[in-house]
Amino acid sequence: MAEAEKFGADEVRKVVSMAGVRQRRIVAPGVTSADLCFEAAATLLQRLQWSPASITGLIFVTQSPDYFLPSSSCLLHKWLGLSDDCAAFDVGLGCSGYPYGLYIAASMLRAGGHQRILLLHGETPSRFAHPDDHATTLLFGDAGSATAIEAAEDGHASFCLHTDGSGYDGLIIPGGGFRDREPEDPRDLSLRMDGAAIFNFTIKRVPALIEEALAQEGLQTDDIDQFVFHQSNRFIMKHLSRKSALPEDRVPFTIEDTANCGGPSVAVTLTRSWNSPVKPQRVMLLGYGVGLSWASAVLTLEPGVTMLHADYSGVQARQ
Repeated sequence: MAEAEKFGADEVRKVVSMAGVRQRRIVAPGVTSADLCFEAAATLLQRLQWSPASITGLIFVTQSPDYFLPSSSCLLHKWLGLSDDCAAFDVGLGCSGYPYGLYIAASMLRAGGHQRILLLHGETPSRFAHPDDHATTLLFGDAGSATAIEAAEDGHASFCLHTDGSGYDGLIIPGGGFRDREPEDPRDLSLRMDGAAIFNFTIKRVPALIEEALAQEGLQTDDIDQFVFHQSNRFIMKHLSRKSALPEDRVPFTIEDTANCGGPSVAVTLTRSWNSPVKPQRVMLLGYGVGLSWASAVLTLEPGVTMLHADYSGVQARQ
């Protein structure tokens, strides 16, 4: 059923106007975030010509795993043919997950014993949005990402990581876990979102996060080439940009044709907005949302860094 037929054309136009979503990529039945991330990882490793045996760490950030157990990272480890010397584990973070994942990868490299880390971040929020809830169904799309990170003597990145667990129920799937395995209300198996609470959290925390990230590195706004936001909602992102006085041409938007695909939207936006610059680019990556959790990463990307983007909406489920 077309969305305009189901929710009404006026309601769809209202959501499009506010959220900015005109197109969404939705996985086929049975396809998971791990399937999406496998496709992204296999393509990236082939382009980089990295041997699977050279990868010593695999981090899979997701809140839409294949199973409660085992960790979906173990499936990805198998599918990618990685060695048994490779550490593989899941991280259960959502909207803030990409900066957090980069922090974990950087920490592993700094600690020694690792040279190459594969960070995978994928979500299929269309699978847990209730079909009758226009606020979520019309907002969310699905995506997977793969980031290859290698140790370098001159490598540098800085991170700011925050949590406010008191707002845990602002974005929540109440049932299906081990606190309420079989809820009486089937609706509790789908996402519930307190839009007003999430909006208030975002406008309170993200501008302060940007200031903190700049101060930590002794930088000014003009020192950042791109501010890459989690693509939460066009209205919210524009409000944040204005409040933080960010130059419009340094804040890329991809939500129009990718929708809000959760934490992977940071990586998706980075690959979509990369324009093969001739000099190093300093970027600030900003993730914020479910948890409540918010985080930033400031890093410099060299002109020769590999950036790939592909539409995997036709991917099939792996066995």
